[in-house]
Amino acid sequence: MSIPTPDDGVRRFFVAHMQKTAGTTLRERLRASFTDEQIYPNATDGSDPRVSVISVAHLQTRWAARGEQIRLLTGHFPVRTVELLGVPFVTMTILRHPVERTLSFLRHQAERRQRGASEDTPLIEIYEDPFRFRHMIQNHMVRTLSLSPEEMMDHDGVLTPVPYTRERLERAKEALAHLDLFGLQDRFEEVCDELSRRFGLEFARPVWSNTTEPTAVPDGLADRIAEDNALDMELYRFGRDLYEERHQRTEPAGPANRGSGPAVCARQRPVVSTPEADR
Repeated sequence: MSIPTPDDGVRRFFVAHMQKTAGTTLRERLRASFTDEQIYPNATDGSDPRVSVISVAHLQTRWAARGEQIRLLTGHFPVRTVELLGVPFVTMTILRHPVERTLSFLRHQAERRQRGASEDTPLIEIYEDPFRFRHMIQNHMVRTLSLSPEEMMDHDGVLTPVPYTRERLERAKEALAHLDLFGLQDRFEEVCDELSRRFGLEFARPVWSNTTEPTAVPDGLADRIAEDNALDMELYRFGRDLYEERHQRTEPAGPANRGSGPAVCARQRPVVSTPEADR
């Protein structure tokens, strides 16, 4: 798919970062292509990184202050957030299996002691917290893709709860299909390779940021997550099928695409990875 150059000649990129899908890793590796000034958020965008990566109102304020500098916008923002900023973006996101994504989120909440949780808090207790479940867990991927600019203002962004209907799911599927590109967390290097190939971006060498260590999963929790997030499960199946279809069409033939080794981004530079806040 060919993406025209914007009228002002500036190409901007927006990563709709769904929780625990390697969005922090993608941003850190893209530092090889963008200066700190060109990235949102940076240290000038507020002292609380949780606000800067989730509040649409805060983003709008910072965009008014330094939007002319920003070339890479990342955060836990609904896909349609860019409609509020008045300039075109290359839009992208990464999907992850909903059960794996949710378990990683629960571990992250415990390890980072978020909202009163600790390493000793049972995962099921974190999962059943009403605020977390309603605003942060339930069908998170469908919500990120389907929220309209009007809807997202109710709770200042992706925390806005919505009714989970078939119409909502179809809206999310349509939004995913119309992104400029999307990837799968378990095929992360292919996202880097596509960005390198299509836009000439450079990447830092492979490094994983903001990860959690697997722990024992209580009996029945995985099945419960799948049932509670049925729309996300269907969206993920749709996304995997669409991804396979697109990449079978575009994958070049030749020895480089054979073999069992991991994919490596075409353009790489070393970078120092630093600890991340809850993103």
